[in-house]
Amino acid sequence: MAMKCQKCDKQATFHITELTGGKPQELHLCEDHAREYLTSSGAEPTNTSSMAAALAQQVAQQMAVGQTAEELAELDQQSCPVCGITFYQFRSQGRLGCPHDYVCFQPQLEPLILNIHGESEHKGKSPRRAAGSAKRTQLIRLRREMKEAIEEEDYERASQLRDQIRETEKEEL
Repeated sequence: MAMKCQKCDKQATFHITELTGGKPQELHLCEDHAREYLTSSGAEPTNTSSMAAALAQQVAQQMAVGQTAEELAELDQQSCPVCGITFYQFRSQGRLGCPHDYVCFQPQLEPLILNIHGESEHKGKSPRRAAGSAKRTQLIRLRREMKEAIEEEDYERASQLRDQIRETEKEEL
């Protein structure tokens, strides 16, 4: 279900969340109203940090360079081959499905990660249990395939996948 712009009847392609008084306020705007909102000086509260202003400026510049609605719709259909999450699901939920999504959506995620963290490479500690991530990734893929097999009513394939999932889970313990 597509959201409509809060100022007109066009499809909202930009979803902006602002923290005002410690409470998040969501704005759903079409490209034209988002550009107007981000470039107008009166739209931003005076206590907005310079980082937020710089981010708003960068978003406005990206819009000016131009990701059209068609390009965004095409990008939203792109999905991870391992977990099956689409870029639209990521944009709406704010969560990725598996570690492979960072590779799959790298061109779109890199500027976002740079803006948030200031770095695009991990510089801290890594969890000790990270060695089992390949098995977890395999489990995610197997569960997605089983779900698809059930939807296609291929119950024989679904039962084979269920058995593979059980075996993989036993190995993980």
